[in-house]
Amino acid sequence: MGLKQEIQQAVESLGFEVPTPVQEQTIPFLLETNTDMVALAQTGTGKTAAFGLPIIQQIDTEKKHTQALILSPTRELAMQIASDLDNYSQFLPKINITVVYGGADIQKQIKELDRGASIVVGTPGRTLDLIKRKKLKVNEIKWLVLDEADEMLSMGFKDDLDAILETSPAEKQTLLFSATMPKEIVSIANRYMKNPHEISVGKKNTGAENVEHHYYLIHAKDRYIALKRVADINPNIYGIIFCRTRAETKEVADKLMQDGYNADALHGDLSQAQRDHVMARFRSKHLQMLVATDVAARGLDVNDLTHVINYNLPDDPEIYIHRSGRTGRAGKKGISVTLIHLREKGKLRQVERTVNKKFFQKDVPSGKEICEKQLFNLIDKVEKIEVNESEIAQFMPVIYKKLAWLEREELIKHFVSVEFNRFLQYYENAPDINVTESHFSGRDYEPAERGKRSTRGKKDRSETPGRNTRSDRGSKKRGGYEFSRFFFNLGKKDGINKRTIIDLVNQHLSEKSVEIGDIEVMKNFSFFEVDQRFEKQVLKTFQNASYKGKRMSIDIAKGK
Repeated sequence: MGLKQEIQQAVESLGFEVPTPVQEQTIPFLLETNTDMVALAQTGTGKTAAFGLPIIQQIDTEKKHTQALILSPTRELAMQIASDLDNYSQFLPKINITVVYGGADIQKQIKELDRGASIVVGTPGRTLDLIKRKKLKVNEIKWLVLDEADEMLSMGFKDDLDAILETSPAEKQTLLFSATMPKEIVSIANRYMKNPHEISVGKKNTGAENVEHHYYLIHAKDRYIALKRVADINPNIYGIIFCRTRAETKEVADKLMQDGYNADALHGDLSQAQRDHVMARFRSKHLQMLVATDVAARGLDVNDLTHVINYNLPDDPEIYIHRSGRTGRAGKKGISVTLIHLREKGKLRQVERTVNKKFFQKDVPSGKEICEKQLFNLIDKVEKIEVNESEIAQFMPVIYKKLAWLEREELIKHFVSVEFNRFLQYYENAPDINVTESHFSGRDYEPAERGKRSTRGKKDRSETPGRNTRSDRGSKKRGGYEFSRFFFNLGKKDGINKRTIIDLVNQHLSEKSVEIGDIEVMKNFSFFEVDQRFEKQVLKTFQNASYKGKRMSIDIAKGK
């Protein structure tokens, strides 16, 4: 592919033999041309090597100024990119790579920059801060890489990106990598890039090829029970569970830990040290399951995930693409699981159309199926366990003596029952929690899409069996929850989107576990639903609150 022998040697030492599709297309292009490039590629497709190897090869080690700036959405991803670049350049003359991010000592990062950094990897906020302090000089960079650009935009970094792009020299080569192509990405390409060459290793806004998409149809009240059964039927699960709010993340993680699972939470209330500790345990597989919000999990680069579990469907189908793309990486298979109740099927179909993949309905496993799976998993572990003869030898005479009264068959039964009885007892009278349409009065319906509400012909929603008829109070009942509907005085023109509203509710009700219903964002105002039990708290906590300097006004929505 035209790579130097030292780089080839580094790649081989890391165990890579065959380039991925994005590497096949990107590496020769970047070695041969200075043209800007937009690459559409899912996470886990080898993007870091795709842009990293040709940049490393072309770095002039005689020059001390910064030659490449790589921006990523999160600290974790920035650190991962810097580590990968160090590995790729291990046999080359010293190339100084510095990583900068918020939440860490800025003076230490300034000292590293002062010593000279050929390549700087950073998050947008800290990078812009260092540029403004004139500690990071980007006036001579030859390459600017925007990695996971769609994630950076969805996290609210657009203004930072604009400022950085405007500060950098016009003659640089800009490389934009994104898993999806929302209109904001197209806008950046049109504004800051010159006739960019386009590379695509997948269809726009579609899910990763190696991921299967499963869903389980349940009552909302049975969501946690279903989650446990999915975990129990997959004894070797290694995955991320996505929740909508911080409160729900804490609640689910606490329940899992109390029930004996190797799980922990990742959310916005954690300090950076706590976050690092949780991630270190998860990467080392001391945790099997990480429960996280979308915001907390942005940019996480963890390999070999077997499952992604959507405890709730995201409001934005593109978020589902990012979630599911965290498994099925590097050619391996992965499964994306979604737990939904019947009245979310319409929303699921919308996600299915966006991802352009078939979603398969699965039955929540029964207690008998789980016991069988756990039993044979135990036997497999026993069969394959490596016996440490020297360490165990001193204990064996006493053990043989104590168990001598048991025949071979009885000994095996006793041994197996130690683990088996625990599951057998728990699932002995476990009910079937699968749901069919016959469980509900009234017909299924699809949630509102893009500000439009389905009225099912001319029939008023308030006439539907099982629905609350107090339409003048904006109250609705579904999925085991009764919702209050609120009018919000800010909309799209104020920078509001669905995720913003979820974050605002989460922020103002941080001590509560609150179910959030439908959200509609219009140009000048919005509507959102919250569990009716928290109606008064919502009205009270949002009083006199502001968003980006604008006073927020919230009231109960009147009428339909």
